[in-house]
Parts: sequence; structure tokens; C-alpha cells
Amino acid sequence: MGKNEKTSLGRALVKHHNHAIQETKEKGKNYKSQNKKVLESVTEVSDIDAIIEQAEEAERLYAIHHDSATPVPINMDAGSSSSGVTAKEWKEQRMREEALHASSLQVPRRPPWTPKMSVEQLDANEKQAFLSWRRKLVSLEENEKLVLTPFEKNLDIWRQLWRVLERSDLIVMVVDARDPLFYRCPDLEAYAREIDEHKETMLLVNKADLLPPYVREKWADYFTRNNILFVFWSAKAATATLEGKPLKDQWTTSPETSHNTDDPSVKVYGRDELLDRLKLEAQEIAKRRKASADPHRERVVVGFVGYPNVGKSSTINALVGQKRTGVTSTPGKTKHFQTLIISEELMLCDCPGLVFPSFSSSRYEMIACGVLPIDRMTEHREAVKVVAERVPRDVIEGVYNISLPKPKSYESKLRPPLASELLRTYCLSRGYVAASGLPDETRAARQILKDYIEGKLPHFAMPPEDDENETGETGDGGSVSEVSEEARGLGLDQVLDDLSSFDLANGLGSSKKKQVESHKQHKKQPLRKN
Repeated sequence: MGKNEKTSLGRALVKHHNHAIQETKEKGKNYKSQNKKVLESVTEVSDIDAIIEQAEEAERLYAIHHDSATPVPINMDAGSSSSGVTAKEWKEQRMREEALHASSLQVPRRPPWTPKMSVEQLDANEKQAFLSWRRKLVSLEENEKLVLTPFEKNLDIWRQLWRVLERSDLIVMVVDARDPLFYRCPDLEAYAREIDEHKETMLLVNKADLLPPYVREKWADYFTRNNILFVFWSAKAATATLEGKPLKDQWTTSPETSHNTDDPSVKVYGRDELLDRLKLEAQEIAKRRKASADPHRERVVVGFVGYPNVGKSSTINALVGQKRTGVTSTPGKTKHFQTLIISEELMLCDCPGLVFPSFSSSRYEMIACGVLPIDRMTEHREAVKVVAERVPRDVIEGVYNISLPKPKSYESKLRPPLASELLRTYCLSRGYVAASGLPDETRAARQILKDYIEGKLPHFAMPPEDDENETGETGDGGSVSEVSEEARGLGLDQVLDDLSSFDLANGLGSSKKKQVESHKQHKKQPLRKN
């Protein structure tokens, strides 16, 4: 081989090597651009990025499968049939519609796939299935009697859930102990069974040390009657015990919240106890898998799923014994699922927080519960109204050392404080003043909501009774504007006096009185003679 041939071969090898490196860089750029979507959780329908992305995806899928793309009809006569209906009748109709369409409120299913599928074909199938799921929920929103709460609209976030469900043998759904049914998704349990009949789902009732024992007993009875596997747990208490730090005052103010109890179903589990329980459930699953035709795995995977800000990452950090996942009070800290090996038999898998579609609450209730970020709220009074209706008046006054305005004589004495009353009183006691000189209600609202989420303002919901609807434990009580029986006999003069006192307190009555007096004096002045 001559010298020129060797030079040509070397140049060809170098060129091929550079070309391979360039292709790798381009693939890396494409992968990085695709992963940018995972970093942002989309829950609001008004998000312009989500709307544009949905329109572009619908157009692309229409070009590929134009037969399956059906237009979404728009109801132009909304609200016409609801005229002449009282609030009570409207609420009953809404509850009947919610019960009728409860089965349609599902999480998106991953379409069937095989390892032989190409990446493009798998991506197109998943996007088409996700778009069909979105269309079904849009059809529910067309019903004027149904109010669909914000839910996750980013496909990449749901893909993380699909992977966790497929990999996990035991699925742990983390819920808040103060309202477990709000954070529970029954369809997710059904979907896990559809993937594999051997999968089990357990409710990990976090922040259970904020509940008195008698409330935990009622929830334990409810879970037992409905064949729900559950465990009471406190990630914050377990972390403090592991680090040797004392708990904060709001977690140990009442002796009723102590962990010592004889009933094993009511006690709040510690770190070692929860690990033993998970291993026990994992061994049962391993036995069933070994008896079946499915291959036996070396380790049993326990996946943690649930709403944002319920304590999934804090629970995993407490179980591992060190900080392995990021923890913050802002929802949506975890972006990708991650696996952590505990022992030769147990592996944990953390899933990003997901907001599931629901009929049970409004957007402001989701902000008050910590599901949606507090810093992004626009109507702060509506969110604080949820807190004022759920926490008793005397509890708010005792925690913040304030005196809220009492109800008027023509109002119900049992009505909760208004959001404006709570915010203004709180601002007055703390000296929160905005640049305009008015009370800084936005700052006060954020602080009150954070105290509500962290447990400084104690509250909890009771389990629903058998064959009865839930009444007022979650703040869904009577209307604030209802007039009490004592106020019905009031005269018109007393009501006008209260209104006049309100005008004078707000600087509305004095100027009018001066104008009237000056008008009378102008009339009494005699005419001048020429």
C-alpha cells in the first residue's frame, strides 16, 4: 500500500469519526429540546403554551390519521337551561351529574406497545391517545352542571407516571391526612390493576400526627369498610426523629396527637415500622409472582405517586435516611421519576406530582390545599375564603391573637368570617401596608395560606357516613348570607342604623351629611334687595 493510499484511508476514518460525533451532538440537542417540556407542569386551560401545543399536535395528528380526528362541538347556548333554578336545586343537580359521569373521570391510559415499535410510531400513538383523552374531558366540560378542576395537561408528566406504574409492584399513593379523599384517585388504582393483576395499591396517610386519635379511628374504620390498604405516617416527624431534632410547637401542641396508642391501625408509623410494612407487602407480592407464570424479579419496586406537595419526596428521604430528592413547599419540585435501592429486596421509585382531574373542588381549594402554587394565585380573597370557612373563628383568633369583626345583628351568628375581614384584621395586627397606603392583603393571604398548609391553622375533614352525603366537615356548610331566625324580627330602623354605622366607619356618610346641611342653609338664606 502506497503513501497516498494510507493518507486517503486516514482522512476517510477521521471524516467518518467527525461525522459520527456531529450526529451524536444533533441527537443530544434534539433530546435536550424534548426534555424541556418535562420541566414545566401545565394545569391551567388558559395557559397559551398549552393551547398552542395542543393545536399543533391536533393538526399533526390530523395529517397522519385524519379519519380519527373528530371536531369538538361548541355549545353556544350555555346557561340558558339553568334559569329559574334555586341554588339548592342546582347543587342537587350538579351532584347527580357528578355521580353519573364519575366513571368518565379517568387518568390517561398508555396505548399498547412492543419493544419492536419504532420511537416515532410509539410517540405518535401516545400523543394520539392523550389527545383523545383530552377530548373526552372537554366533552365533560361542555356540561353546564359539571365544573372540572384544573388537571395536568403535559403529556411528558403523564409518561413519567406510566413508567412508574409499569415498573412498580406495590404502588403507594401518598395523601394528606387532613382530607384523604381529596387526594385519592380511585381510577389510578383501577389502572394499576389493568396493567398487572398482581399490583397492589396502598394509601400512605401522611401528616397523620396533625389528627387527634379519635379522628384517625374514624378514618381507619372507613378505610377498613371499603377494603382500602392504608398506613398512618408523618414524614416530618420521622425526619426530625432521624436527625435528632425536636419538633416544632404546632406539631406537639396537643397531647392527643402523640404516637403512643394500643391500636396498630390507628398508630402513626415510624421509619423502621414503615420499612418493615413495605417489605412485608413486597414479600407477599413476590410470593404471588413466584406462584404465577410471571418471571420473578430480584427486587420488588415500590412506587410513590400522588398530588404535588403531599410529601412524596420527604417520605423517600426519610426512608432512605438521607436527602436524595429535592424538597420544597412549592408544588412540582420533582421533574423526573428516580429509583433508589434500599436493600436487596426493596427498591423505591419516586414519581413527579400529578394533578388528577376531579369534580370535588375548585381552583381556589386546590391553592389552599397546596396543590397549585400560592405565588401564582390572582384572586387571593377567594383562596383565603376557603381557609375562613374551614377553620373555626375562635381558632383563627387564638392562633393569630386577633379579634375578628362580629356578625351584624341581621346576620347569622354562626357565619364564618369574610375573607376581607380576616385579611384586613391580620394586616392591621402585623402592620402590612402596601405602597398605596392600603392594607397589603396579598402578602397577608400568602402567609395565611402557608400557615394553613403547614398545619399552624388546625383543620381536618371527617370521613363520609354510610349511605349519606358529606355535610359540613370540609367547609361546605350553609350559605354565609343566610339570615338567622333572631334577625328576621328586626325592624327596618335597626337595619338602617347598622348600614349607617358601616358608612360612617368607611367615610361614606359624613360628606353626604355636610352636603345636605349646606343645601338647607342655602335655602334658608334671604334674597338680597337691590
